Amino acid sequence: MPARSGLTAGQIAELVGGKLIGPDDVVLAGVAPLEGAGPGDIAFLVSARYRSYLAGSAAGAVLLAPSFQNEPAGPATRIIVDDPQQAAVRVLRELHPAARPVWGVHETASLGRGSVWSGRISLGAGARIGRGVRIGADCVLGEQTVIEDGVILGDACRVEPHAVVHSGAVLGDRVLVRTGARVGGKGFGFTAGPSGHEPIPQVGRCIIGSDVEIGANSTVDRGSLGDTVVGAGTKIDNLVQVAHNVHIGEHCIVMAQVGIAGSTVVEDGVLLAGQAGLADHLTVGRGARVAAQSGVIGDIEPGATVSGYPARSHRSVLRQTAALARLAPLVEALERLIPRDDS
Repeated sequence: MPARSGLTAGQIAELVGGKLIGPDDVVLAGVAPLEGAGPGDIAFLVSARYRSYLAGSAAGAVLLAPSFQNEPAGPATRIIVDDPQQAAVRVLRELHPAARPVWGVHETASLGRGSVWSGRISLGAGARIGRGVRIGADCVLGEQTVIEDGVILGDACRVEPHAVVHSGAVLGDRVLVRTGARVGGKGFGFTAGPSGHEPIPQVGRCIIGSDVEIGANSTVDRGSLGDTVVGAGTKIDNLVQVAHNVHIGEHCIVMAQVGIAGSTVVEDGVLLAGQAGLADHLTVGRGARVAAQSGVIGDIEPGATVSGYPARSHRSVLRQTAALARLAPLVEALERLIPRDDS
């Protein structure tokens, strides 16, 4: 759906429940960072680190926390809110509403025997629905999507083009599967046999909780014997690998290129930063933070922040890095004291 032509500062203040300072008739058609905003944009300040950008900003208006409302420089039109970033997101959604689905079944979509849905459905061109699939109301399945036999989708799910939801998958309500993702495929399991590596049947399910997002080209494998589980509200970025029998808790953040090996447990509220790698059969405790490119080879305590390889206390890693930086001049001084043998 095309963007709206704009909102006045007064309309935005009402929309976000903020206090308006300055003219209420300034028309704003975009949201932009302070340093790049123009007269037709509204910007926002979320941290004192970026206060210097406020003075030179050409934004037509700015969203500010109460602690910044009396800054002497910057845009004259100000909207005071407790959380400027959340307010900016609300404005973005109003200015750029999501496209409305085209309800109905495209003539090139195929439907397997015994598949049913409730309420409205949108099936894109070339979408393929297997046998015995159960689909909730208001689901949108994009072009060339594949929903294999026996899959269950809750209400208001969205599966973007070229994504695949394999047999044995159960999705809750409002699950978003981005383009090219694979949910519920067979995991990587083999046993050594007389003729080489023999595949272990993967017969468990893949259970995805409500309000989960699975990013583009990510894979969440089905369980081997038990289930792979992703808890409600968890957000998985692009290019993530979740192996068989992994259990991810609720409201976790899993960033790009993270790999989680089989049977690992990630408890509620964990953040896994980009390219972190987790070994198999370990537990990451509730609320833990794993820094980018960390290698996790053992359990992590709840609430801990770890980094490095092998992953350990982030504070410890910072101290070791600082110590190494101080060590280099000492090594150079020692080398000057030791006579060189040029013979």
